[in-house]
Amino acid sequence: MAGRINDDDVKAVRDAVPIDAVVSEYLQLRNAGGGNLKGLCPFHDEKSPSFQVSPSKGLFHCFGCQEGGDTIAFVMKIDHLSFSETVERLAAKAGITLRYEEGGYNPGHQRGERIRLIEAHKAAAQFYSDQLGGAEAEIGRKFLAERGFDQAAAEHFGVGYSPAGWDHLTRYLRGKGFSDKELILSGLSQDGRRGPIDRFRGRLMWPIRDVGGEVVGFGARKLRDDDNGPKYLNTPETPIYKKSQVLYGIDLAKKDIAKASRAVVVEGYTDVMACHLAGVTTAIATCGTAFGGDHIKILRRLLMDNGSARVIFTFDGDAAGQKAALRAFEDDQKFAAETYIAIAPDGMDPCELRLAKGDEAVAELVEPRTPLFEFALRQIVGRYDLETPAGRAAALDEAAPIVARIKNVASQHEVAVQLAGLVGILDTQFVVRRVAQIARWARDRGGKGPAAPHSQRTYETQAPPAARTAPAGPALNLRSPAHRTERELLKLALQRPELVSPAFDAYGIDEFTAPPYAAVRQCIQDAGGATGAPSDYVTAVLESAPNDTVRALVTELAVEAIHARVVDETYAGEQLVWVRRRAVERRLRDINGTLARLGQHGDPQALAAVQNELWVLTQYGEALKNHGAAAL
Repeated sequence: MAGRINDDDVKAVRDAVPIDAVVSEYLQLRNAGGGNLKGLCPFHDEKSPSFQVSPSKGLFHCFGCQEGGDTIAFVMKIDHLSFSETVERLAAKAGITLRYEEGGYNPGHQRGERIRLIEAHKAAAQFYSDQLGGAEAEIGRKFLAERGFDQAAAEHFGVGYSPAGWDHLTRYLRGKGFSDKELILSGLSQDGRRGPIDRFRGRLMWPIRDVGGEVVGFGARKLRDDDNGPKYLNTPETPIYKKSQVLYGIDLAKKDIAKASRAVVVEGYTDVMACHLAGVTTAIATCGTAFGGDHIKILRRLLMDNGSARVIFTFDGDAAGQKAALRAFEDDQKFAAETYIAIAPDGMDPCELRLAKGDEAVAELVEPRTPLFEFALRQIVGRYDLETPAGRAAALDEAAPIVARIKNVASQHEVAVQLAGLVGILDTQFVVRRVAQIARWARDRGGKGPAAPHSQRTYETQAPPAARTAPAGPALNLRSPAHRTERELLKLALQRPELVSPAFDAYGIDEFTAPPYAAVRQCIQDAGGATGAPSDYVTAVLESAPNDTVRALVTELAVEAIHARVVDETYAGEQLVWVRRRAVERRLRDINGTLARLGQHGDPQALAAVQNELWVLTQYGEALKNHGAAAL
């Protein structure tokens, strides 16, 4: 086993890799105010962005699913890596050489599984790319040239060639220090009679990258007639490659998809190449599987589901293409974006269209034309004889349930009206009522009914109530002004400690009435307090947390926006005063209760002491009321 990574190196990695730069590789971030950024959470499905990133603190937190942490925690969670694997990956990105407390530098073969598989694919991609220039790969270069792709295009997309021999890549990767077990697990090799052999042989190779840009698999195109395999052969399911969760070209397209709020979904690798070379740099494709729910999740995080977002599907005009379009429509309602379909009049795909008519024709093809729902309905209605009442009724019976799936009531009504026209039913309101009735039935059957009462923490956040599923813990009632103010003060203490120091450090744990907030106050105290907070202050507070629940709340408070237009000493002073005034009021109630219990016949000395404390606290409360923070 390799030794523990040096703590100073871990800190250097955290400081060197900005959290917003890392998170932006997986989703689109927008300004959330207060120096924070927001986006759609990659860890759960949501329609409104409740995932926030604080670049200044190096933290993220989702107010919907309560996931949170620093850059390392984000990469661990999203890429399913261990702590050491994550630090090694980020260190490589930042150019930092790690030191290990035991055993010196970490040998390559001791690294985590995912890191090793990624490295094997990176080496394989370079190997295949180098082979494309060799004599044997002439057939591959000819294939590309016939489709309008030159050497520069091949290099841009990393296209390569796998030699026709049995174990060229296997021997090459063995020489790089990879074990047979790793090669089989990666899917680059497969078991042969005398040991591992290459999975891909004599084929044109496209590297498939994840949204972070790492090669995780390959798509291989048959070139020779004597190759008895399928036309396209993809990497099998592996620990790093799930075909339903990757989109070819997403690494190249993601920035333009986010910038333009538009994505073009095509059917193959050469179609992606053709689109990008024609200036349609938002094109992506699935890898040997139908476009589905996991692909939608990737796109939604980039599109942010704003009202202007567009997703354009291009499918072949043949029966298979039409079937693919209908499958896409099945998932249409998972998008807030508008979805369209683009089919060339002569049924050509983007690659063929570029060859025949040039780049402008490809750009013209993917301009939004026909809404996907309209295409789907026309395909369904077209199967029936609309000249007869029975045909029109049957068409309505099949199409109406599809329209009923549209969640937006206004859109559902509008499409129902269009369906009446497509079917040829003059009584438009009959069709509208029919669709609405089916929608109600579906809700009644599939609805979960009223939620059972339960105790949970309720947070004053910018996330919609439906998106919040708070972790277990003591109840917080943020309708209470006291709890709201305590929360604001803790946010200030974590995010702007200079505004509440040194007064904050004099506040007792018991001045925070909500147990979770009292726990955070304790963490700040254990970390050395807010006065003169160092740059790694929040990290120290997180490390002092007794458990994950408190740690998650610290992260949440360090990221959540402070609810003030101007965050300054005046606002901070108001929060300090309100928390202290309420503590004084609680103590005054306790004292009055004590006086009532002592009565007229209590110990005179004890009675005098209580009356004296009552007088002092009453005067202090008046001073806080009249003079604000100056009285603290």
